[in-house]
Amino acid sequence: MCGERIVGRGWNRNITDSDPTAHAEIVALREAGAAVGNHRLAECELFATIEPCAMCAGALVHARIRRLVYGADDPKAGAVQSVMQVLNHPQLNHKVEVRAGVLAGRCAELLQMFFKKRR
Repeated sequence: MCGERIVGRGWNRNITDSDPTAHAEIVALREAGAAVGNHRLAECELFATIEPCAMCAGALVHARIRRLVYGADDPKAGAVQSVMQVLNHPQLNHKVEVRAGVLAGRCAELLQMFFKKRR
């Protein structure tokens, strides 16, 4: 979201698109950049079900996202706080406001149901 407007949406398309970078966050950032007409999304917020991985966290920094809101922590690959701290690493020049744990239980439940159906 940029202001009150949704400028990009994404879902994991890495398998569908045969693209290892097509995580939900990357897809949403690509759409947002195209909609805004800029690779810098300094007035935008990104909402995610699960804590972003290292690639996605790095992309949020490069895009200069203002705020990240996510639900469930990712104890296997989370790069905000769970496994490593890519987002808001002390050496980086851009800091992202983070709101973690929003509807965490419901987000974890949705993810578990999704993966259970795939197996």
